[in-house]
Amino acid sequence: MRQPLARLAQMTYPGRLIAIGRNASGESNVVIYAVTGRSASSQARTLVLESKAVWTKPTDPEILNMGNPDLLIYPALVFGRGIAVSNGKQTADIDAGSCQSPVQALERALESWSYEPDAPVFTPRISGCLLPSNRAALSLIRRAIGGETLRFFFEFPLEAGQGKMISTYSGENKDPLPSFHGEPLDLELQEHSAEATAEAVDAALGPRRGEKDFRVSVACVFAPASDMTDFRCHIINHQERTRK
Repeated sequence: MRQPLARLAQMTYPGRLIAIGRNASGESNVVIYAVTGRSASSQARTLVLESKAVWTKPTDPEILNMGNPDLLIYPALVFGRGIAVSNGKQTADIDAGSCQSPVQALERALESWSYEPDAPVFTPRISGCLLPSNRAALSLIRRAIGGETLRFFFEFPLEAGQGKMISTYSGENKDPLPSFHGEPLDLELQEHSAEATAEAVDAALGPRRGEKDFRVSVACVFAPASDMTDFRCHIINHQERTRK
């Protein structure tokens, strides 16, 4: 049986990921943000919808402070006339409503940003935006071997049942973590609601038998192509499930 999220399920540890696409009926645009974590500080987070943004919040401030709070607490998704999404504080700089081109919006917002200063991993910054004109793009900023900053921007068409995904890491669970590289991966988006899509992503991120469960949170947004301000957001915080 074909697994629509097979590319994601093949990743043992993707880190954080962003996917943008359109649902199977073609009526709604889809934005997905998911967090996995290996360390206690990375696991000590939750996603919370507050007004027009989804924030990462600490579940245990003492454990969170063992890491770098500046890299762990940020607005992951910001909603306006369009939708901005990223794995860091750069989300707030992405204006998804004023630019005609999604690549232009990302280039302007990310001009002063580089990869994360978390040596020796140097986690890439991944970002995306969805414009009111139903144009979308993803961005990857990662470190070159010599320490230079490499910037990649990908615009793509929104097609029914299809999405594009990037993640911070390539999916292998080893040290140091290898950065994502190359073009965005294809995903099939077969579900018809934000809740069902979030559940499918959460299931795809689940561990193989005998492996550690790295899941932290998944947020999925469905926004009608005709009016993206009328969005629906569903969040799964994995620690809340394990406590039940």
